[in-house]
Amino acid sequence: MLANLSPACATPSPRTVITIVGGGFAGTALAVHLAQQPGLRARAEVHLVEPRAVPGPGLAYAPGSHPHLLNVRPGVLSLYPAEPAHFAKWLAQQPEAASGVPEFAPRALYGRYLAQALATAEGIQVHADVAVAAPLQPHGRRTVQLASGAAIESDYVVLALGNFPPPPPVEPSGAYLTHPHYHANPWGPHALAGIAPAASVLLVGAGLTAVDVLMALHGQGHRGPVVAVARHGRWPAAHAPVAAPYPSYYTELAGCPTVGGVVAVFKRHLRRATAQGQDWRPVLDALRPDLGRIWAAWPLVEQARFLRHVAALWGVARHRSPPHNAATVAALTAQGQVQLVAGRVQAIAPSGPGLRVAVQRRGAATCAYQADHVVCCTGPLLDYQRIAAPLVQQLRAAGHLTPDPLGLGIVTDVHGALLATDGHPVPGLFTLGPSRRPNAFESTAVPELRQQAVALAAELAARLKG
Repeated sequence: MLANLSPACATPSPRTVITIVGGGFAGTALAVHLAQQPGLRARAEVHLVEPRAVPGPGLAYAPGSHPHLLNVRPGVLSLYPAEPAHFAKWLAQQPEAASGVPEFAPRALYGRYLAQALATAEGIQVHADVAVAAPLQPHGRRTVQLASGAAIESDYVVLALGNFPPPPPVEPSGAYLTHPHYHANPWGPHALAGIAPAASVLLVGAGLTAVDVLMALHGQGHRGPVVAVARHGRWPAAHAPVAAPYPSYYTELAGCPTVGGVVAVFKRHLRRATAQGQDWRPVLDALRPDLGRIWAAWPLVEQARFLRHVAALWGVARHRSPPHNAATVAALTAQGQVQLVAGRVQAIAPSGPGLRVAVQRRGAATCAYQADHVVCCTGPLLDYQRIAAPLVQQLRAAGHLTPDPLGLGIVTDVHGALLATDGHPVPGLFTLGPSRRPNAFESTAVPELRQQAVALAAELAARLKG
């Protein structure tokens, strides 16, 4: 069973110590799978550092004022790859499923699932605190320093830091950043509480975060006009009914060194599926198990080309909305309350009680929008060169954390071990979650993060045996 520790309990141990920094999905999954490693408790202590009162849900699955829905069906959300129906069976036993298991469950319910899994894991010591540094000591261990003043002498430190708030969309030192009606982090506590029902709102971005903001506003009775600005001018695609899987065609892509080559193969299969009356989604989903290998086969210049020309459309097709959310957005658009603009935000400035936003519309002149509120929905900050969290700053300054050149995360090996600028592994330091996008690209959804947790738990257990 996990235990919450006071600072006085965080004392050095003669056993191997593994400290996980971050108790969202990635950190929780790793802790749970470490607890399942045979004989690990006899050889190691596992510590989990998480500032939130309840570890497990993290930011993505924490209870909130609006019952946000999961973006995927329960069948792919199990913590345990060997038991794919684990979450679906757990969900069926909850009071919320008394009238039937929802096709797309509330996120807070999934957070409860994670919290319960962590609470029943054996031997996890939880610190309700923030890690601010993890310097390497001369004896080879790392001292994980906590904001409370406590310290954990650790042999292995795993960064499971999750997602950081969105970066400023324009002018990172602009006056708009301190305006009370600019909402920098849509996932922050009470982020939308100050938006009056009739207020006009501009959303910077039109991805799943923007959809969630729209759903939250709609749920609290908002009736004012909403403009969403996105370069591609598209909302996320909606999930379709479950269909038969499309056969893998990775053998045609193995080692393909260009984005254009991969896109050409995909389009060929898309035409074939369309001719046979099949939906496009399974054709795209057939790539998912091999995305890491496809990404790794591209040189840096091709990876950059993908980010410039394909990534936005990939996100629209790959990261889909629950049908209920998509239908609500479509209805609000048809009613004239919501408008989607294809363009780029160029400037934001205070203007009276609200904000004035200059938008370069695609194929048209720049125009200005006056909004009572502006909400940044551009997605999380991934560039570790810009992240100002004290722990990240300390490790970066020590040369133990290398941001990747594309601004996607941290440079690691295939196991998640951090690499120094010379390409050699940094002693005792690992990561998993969104920070591993440079190595795998797809590193945000449950199936990929779950597999990372399983593999890293096995890797750390193997190192202890060695």
